[in-house]
Amino acid sequence: MSSAVIDIPTQSNVDYRIPAVVGRSLQVPLVTGERIGYANLDHGASAPCLEPVQSAVNELLPWYASVHRGAGFASQVCTRVYEGARDKLRDFVGARRTDSVIFTRNTTDALNLLGRALPRGTSVVVFDTEHHAALLPWGGPRVRRLPAPETPAEAVAALDAALAECPEGPRLAVITGASNVTGEVWPVAELAKVARRRGARTVLDAAQLAPHRPVRIGELDVDYVAISGHKLYAPFGAGALIGRADWLNAAEPYLAGGGATRLVQERSVSWTTGPERHEAGSPNTVGVHALAKACETLAVNWSDVVEHEETLLRRLRAGLRGVPGLRELRLFDADHDRVGVVSFTIDGQDPGLLAAALSAEHGIGVRDGLFCAHVATRRLLSRAGSDAERAVRVSVGLGTTLEHVDRLVNALRRLVAVGPIWRYEQVDGRWVPADDPRPVPDFLG
Repeated sequence: MSSAVIDIPTQSNVDYRIPAVVGRSLQVPLVTGERIGYANLDHGASAPCLEPVQSAVNELLPWYASVHRGAGFASQVCTRVYEGARDKLRDFVGARRTDSVIFTRNTTDALNLLGRALPRGTSVVVFDTEHHAALLPWGGPRVRRLPAPETPAEAVAALDAALAECPEGPRLAVITGASNVTGEVWPVAELAKVARRRGARTVLDAAQLAPHRPVRIGELDVDYVAISGHKLYAPFGAGALIGRADWLNAAEPYLAGGGATRLVQERSVSWTTGPERHEAGSPNTVGVHALAKACETLAVNWSDVVEHEETLLRRLRAGLRGVPGLRELRLFDADHDRVGVVSFTIDGQDPGLLAAALSAEHGIGVRDGLFCAHVATRRLLSRAGSDAERAVRVSVGLGTTLEHVDRLVNALRRLVAVGPIWRYEQVDGRWVPADDPRPVPDFLG
C-alpha cells in the first residue's frame, strides 16, 4: 500500500481509499498517565497536512529560492512551481481561463483583498450567518446584512429582494458554500442565479466547502471563489482568491511593494496588472506549492473523500442523538445536506469544560466557543432553545476514523452521566486541568 493513501472499511464492508494525513499515528498523553491515539475532530478549524503535500514540500525545499526575478536555476525552478500553481488551482475550482488567481494568506485575506478592490459605490449584500472572514471585510453605507433564513428557499428570496432594492451601480452578493458552524450546504447555484438576474456579481466563501466537496465556478456560475490552504490539508500559510480580473486589475494594489510594480521613479509609480498587482513582496512559494498539491490530491480522490466523510457524519449524528440533553445547532431541516461539521450544546453542561475534559481524559480534540461567527452562533443557540453562551463543534475529515467518532459519543455519554474524573479550573477564561500532569513534546523544550 502506498503511504499516500489508506484503506478504510465502511459499514457495508466496501473498501475505499483516501489520502493519508501526517500525524495519523500521533499518540497524546492523558491526565491519567496513559497515552492514546489522537482523535482529531477539529478539521473545520485547521486540517492536518496530507502526506502527499508533505512530500511535495520536502522535494521543493532544496530548490527554494526567490521567484520571478532570479537568474539562478533554482530561482527559475521556483518561478515555474509558483506560476504553475495558478493553473492547478484554476483547474481545481473549474475557473475560466481568463480568471485571475491571486495567492493570499487565507480566506480572510482573500475576501479583504476583494473588499478593497470593489468599484466605488458597490452595494454588498451578505447574510449575517457568515463567519467573520466573509462578514467583516465590507464597509460603507451600501452594505446590507440579511438575517438568518429558516429554509434555503427563504435565503434565495431574501437575496433576490435585497438586490432588487439596491441603488444603481455595481452589486456584490456574498455567499457561503457551507456553514462554518453547522456544516449545512447553502443553495449556491440558486443564489448566484438570482444575483445574476439582478445584475450582481457573486463571491463564494468556499473555506468550509472546498475541503469536502468539489467546487466548480462554471457550474455554480459565481464570479469569485476564496479558499484557505490550512482547511484544505495544506497548512503552510497560503490561500487564494480566484475570479474575474477586471475589478482586480482596476483596483489599487492590495499591498504596495516590490513585485506589484512595473516602474518606480522618483515621483511616480506604475503598477503591474494581473495577479502580481496584488501580490507585493516575496511570495510564499512553499505554501503555494503545498496548496496546489493538496488541490491535485483531492481532485483525483473526490468520490472516496465524500464517501468517507458521509460515513463518518452518519455515524456521528446517529450517536449524538443518543446523548441526553444534546441540542444540535442548525438553520435548515434536520435532513438538509451538510459537510462533516456538527455543533451542539448539552443541557446543564459547560461547553468549554466538555471540550477540556474530552481532550484531557479521552484524547479528543474538538472546538468550543462561537467559531469566529459570533452573530450566527448566538442566533443558532437561541433557535435551538439553549441557554448556553457557547457551543461545542465537532468536524471530521481525512484524519478521522469511525473509532474516533465512537470514542467521542461514548465520552460525551460518560461526561453527562458521571462528570469529569479530573478537577478543572479556569485560566484566562478557559477551562484547563488543574495541576495538569501531561508532559509537553520534547521539541517545546
